[in-house]
Amino acid sequence: MLLGISSFLMIFNETHVLKDTKPSWFYLVLLILSGEAIFILPFVLPRVFRPTVLDVLEVDNVQLGLCFSVYGLVAMGSYILGGPLADKYPPRKLIAIALWLTAIGGFLFVQYPDLWLLQILYGWWGFTTIFLFWAPMIKATRVWGGANSQGKAFGFLDGGRGFTGALFSLLGVVVFSFFLSDYPADASLGQRKEAFTYVLYSSSVIIILIGILVWFFMKTRDTGEKEILERISWEDVKQVLKLPSVWLLMVIILCGYVGYKITDIISQYAEEVMHYDQVDAAKVGTLLQFLRPATGIIFGLIADRLKITWLLVVSFVLTLLGGLLFASGIIAPTTTLLFFMSVVVIAAGVYATRALYFGVMQVGKIPLTLTGTAVGLISLVGYTPDVFAGPAYGMLLDAHPGEELGHQHVFWMLSAFAFIGGVAALVYHRKYGKTP
Repeated sequence: MLLGISSFLMIFNETHVLKDTKPSWFYLVLLILSGEAIFILPFVLPRVFRPTVLDVLEVDNVQLGLCFSVYGLVAMGSYILGGPLADKYPPRKLIAIALWLTAIGGFLFVQYPDLWLLQILYGWWGFTTIFLFWAPMIKATRVWGGANSQGKAFGFLDGGRGFTGALFSLLGVVVFSFFLSDYPADASLGQRKEAFTYVLYSSSVIIILIGILVWFFMKTRDTGEKEILERISWEDVKQVLKLPSVWLLMVIILCGYVGYKITDIISQYAEEVMHYDQVDAAKVGTLLQFLRPATGIIFGLIADRLKITWLLVVSFVLTLLGGLLFASGIIAPTTTLLFFMSVVVIAAGVYATRALYFGVMQVGKIPLTLTGTAVGLISLVGYTPDVFAGPAYGMLLDAHPGEELGHQHVFWMLSAFAFIGGVAALVYHRKYGKTP
């Protein structure tokens, strides 16, 4: 299947060469594939199969949250140290190596290690997914978008990543169901563990293959390469830190990312509150993954026609509304339609926020040549939820195991961050929204 996709993409690339200097659509497609594949093992599969992951690893919500915290702590240093790499080296090799190193961790994950080794594994992933990967991906997307298509570039990136994640999720559910010999509700722990093992192996192999495609085919023209590889100095770092847009984006991304992290528990909510079995709960998680590309592409397309900063405010309003619906306690097993409506609202808000928040860098007057450095500094604060969000909502859930009350507390937490993020986005809009 991947060979067929690569052949199609090569033909598409040859027949759709852009007349300007920015990279081709083929470049963006490979960026999208790699942009989600690298997070499948540490985040997407545990989100979609959360109840199964907790069972087969024999951990509770807090312990799994602590693994995410280890990831976040390593990622913090990786953002700072890895950011400047994006301003010095081409993304192709950095991204491919990052994919391969991440896939290696998948072969340890299938051994279902003890908690201490699982934490080391998540620390490894905190390095492989960020140090060589994160800033190059953001900068390459910004270069592709040029001066007038930032909304489209980042909307397509996150929407495409969401579609890739959805396909991985769907594949995971199909593989899991195929190798589960008994009805999901009756399957033993050993049967579920064996079925999930096949999901992990297949995902790891596909990630390696995507890395090969990136290594050989994700190339820019010479002009684009020079634009990506501008050198930086400490004076440039100081220049970035003086920009108000950088500090506002730290707050905006932090609050938006809390919302994204909390979507991890939607499948668990489906099982514990809506009383779905583990396969049906995983299907709800997969639905979230399919909502992400639709949201990212729609908001990305309209962002360049409307004010991207104003749409960012709207995305936080949607997140707040969805959070309040879940926090209110009005969603129950008898309100299936309301449950799915609330999932759609919260997904639209969270995924729109993700699709837009790096797209506002252009109007925030952040120099293109310093994108990698700026992304590293912004991410150092913006992605701290990787450290605290997992243990925080893990403790809230484990304080009321299997009960709706714990989930309500988690969504009150989301609502609070959505409100703060909305205020920061409104300030950003008023300060930069009128910029031509």
